[in-house]
Amino acid sequence: MKRVVGMDLGDKQHVVVVFNEEGEEIEVRRFANTSRQVQKFFAKHPGAVVVMEAGSHSAWISRLLTSMGHEVHVGNPRKLRAIWDADDKSDERDARILGLMYRMEPRLLHPIFHRSEDAQMDLELIKARNQLAGCRAKLINHVRGAVKGIGERLPGSSSECFPRHAREHMPEKLEGPLAGMVAMIEQLTEQIREQDRLIETASIEKYPETKWLRQVPGVGPITALAYVLTLEEPHRFEKSRSAGAFLGLTPRRDQSGETDKQLRITKAGNTYLRQLLINCAHYIMGPFGKDTDLRRYGERIAARGGKNAKKRAVVAVARKLSVLLHRLWSDHTEYVPLYRSERKAA
Repeated sequence: MKRVVGMDLGDKQHVVVVFNEEGEEIEVRRFANTSRQVQKFFAKHPGAVVVMEAGSHSAWISRLLTSMGHEVHVGNPRKLRAIWDADDKSDERDARILGLMYRMEPRLLHPIFHRSEDAQMDLELIKARNQLAGCRAKLINHVRGAVKGIGERLPGSSSECFPRHAREHMPEKLEGPLAGMVAMIEQLTEQIREQDRLIETASIEKYPETKWLRQVPGVGPITALAYVLTLEEPHRFEKSRSAGAFLGLTPRRDQSGETDKQLRITKAGNTYLRQLLINCAHYIMGPFGKDTDLRRYGERIAARGGKNAKKRAVVAVARKLSVLLHRLWSDHTEYVPLYRSERKAA
């Protein structure tokens, strides 16, 4: 057993508890949350095992410590109930429990792996575009609500065409108060177009494997690139169906004796990618979706009826889609929309 350092990460300072090779606690220390202080402290413990929870700073700290020759384990906070569900919770206690859990059984940490720095920077392209689109939607809703407040209504239009339609049909009373907001919506639209161009360029030049994912109708450059950057390595899963569980699209389980409850999905993993897959599933199941095995699978589930049959069908299609994308990516195979149906017919 190597020297183990349990580390509780904080926004301003970190707390570490150091255990020697025999498991004895030999040091408790606090230091500022800067790369210089992190390097200064861990230079005194070369080759140590560092255990921390995933958080805002765990990605860059884990990369820094790995480059210094340390063995880093990042625990999944969703699985570490012993830390956050305690009556005497403190930073020092959290760091101590992390170190002790590793010494007892590393698998109890349910370790996660941070993506590379390059992948994280490229993923910011998609996240920035999402934030811009969210701001534009809020502004558009505000303008529409203000017009409704005086008894009138703006005509329906796409977000890209909204500024032009708003100027043409804006009530005279609101032209002055809302002019700046309409101009801001126009600027956000230009920024979103620029982000779309950068995402398309990155998909073609840096991540050409996204072309295999974009074969599926409803999967565009944003979803394909987000999928590749989030999973990063297709061979990290032995089976493609593990991708659905990794993205939190599989149902929870609460089985005891003869009782086996039907629960909601786990919602583990990357929230934004899961939302993108759900949006793709809505398109596949929608009026513009093509006839594919995915659509037929969702229609069979929706046909069972029930209160939330359609919602269950969309989630099930998203889960199937995550598995399909992984298989297309790992095998570089051509997508056949009705592969399963044709096989059954044959």
